[in-house]
This record gives sequence, C-alpha cells and structure tokens, in this order.
Amino acid sequence: MRFWRQALEIARVDLMVERRAGETLRIVLPFSIVALMVFPLALGLRLEVVSTIGVGVFWALGILFGMQVALRHSVADTPERRDLQALLGVDPAARFAGRGLSGGILMIGFLGLLLVAMAILFAPDVPGGGWPTLVTATFLVAIGLTELGTLAGEVTSGLRSRAALASLIVAPLALPLVIGASQAVQALERDTGILPWILLLIASDLALAVAGVALAKPLEEATR
Repeated sequence: MRFWRQALEIARVDLMVERRAGETLRIVLPFSIVALMVFPLALGLRLEVVSTIGVGVFWALGILFGMQVALRHSVADTPERRDLQALLGVDPAARFAGRGLSGGILMIGFLGLLLVAMAILFAPDVPGGGWPTLVTATFLVAIGLTELGTLAGEVTSGLRSRAALASLIVAPLALPLVIGASQAVQALERDTGILPWILLLIASDLALAVAGVALAKPLEEATR
C-alpha cells in the first residue's frame, strides 16, 4: 500500500504542477495542431492525397511532440529535488510509477485531442472498423511513450543536456510503438489480423513498465 500511496502522491503533485504551468495544453498541443495544418497547405489542398496521409502524419507528429510531453519532468527534476525525495524515503520505483501515471494521463489527453484534430483537418480514409483500432493503438502508444520518456529521464539524470540526450534515447526505442500502431490500421486495409500488432504494443508497454520499476533503484544509486 505504501508503494501506491507514494506513486499516487507523486502523480498528484506532477499533475498540479502541470495544471499551473500548462505546457502540454497551452504550448505543445497548439504547436502540434499548427504542424498538422501545414501538411494540407503544402500539398495544395488535394483532398485525395490529404485523406491518404492523415494517419501517418498523426503518428509522426504524435511521436515528435509526444516526446516533449513525456520528457517535460526532466527540466524540473533537479538533483536537489531527488535528494529531498530520497531523504523522505520515496521509493524510486514508486516515483517511476507516479510519473508514469501522471504522464500517461497527459499523454492520452494530448494524443486524443491531436487525433480529433487530425480527423477534422484530414478526414482520413480509414477502413471499416479502423477507428476503434486507431483509438486502441493511440491509447497503447500513449502508455508506452510515457514509460519510455520516464525511463529515459531516469537514465540521463544528473547529466548535462539531459533533455537532448533523453530525446536521442526515446526516438529509436519508440520504433516498436510506431510500427505496431501503424501496421494495426494497415492490417485492416489488407484484410489481415490486427492481433499481432496489438500484442506488440501491449508487450512493449509491459516490457517498459517492468524495466522501469526494476531499474529505478539501481539508476537512483548510480546517479548519486
């Protein structure tokens, strides 16, 4: 019970800080929607092309701007703050879980709103039954990207230019998430099963969760 109490408290504080700063909804989300609007203009408003690339553009911008959401806590996570949490007896694994929980809530909200904007601007040509699959894949990608960003923040803790280094870690390791999400929708167009790709997303999320909890304490000790 103590583990989850600490995790929920860290998540609550994290969300309170985000509510006051408003980086996700006031900065990252508007910029990502503007980026969405650039593509139709660059293609000359050819509707047949716009509707075809809509889902692909969504995943590309979702991962790109989603990294900023996932790594937002790296800026405020100073050595002094980590030392204070250690003195208070905060379990490093509970800190990972709490940040994953708060980050997951923000990421799901961010990608959900970006998905709605993409549907309005691009009117994508999604095959029958594709929207439930797309929503499910978006949810799983949000969880995985949050876990990956939180883990990358822990790995680069105490390093100079940690935000840039963490981004370099997240980008290549997010490939299984991108492949699973994009192929899940395309499997419907090919009339093949989506289960392997959904299982890939679930397995990636579970692997990142286990790695984050298991490596939290060793990484905490290594950065002191």
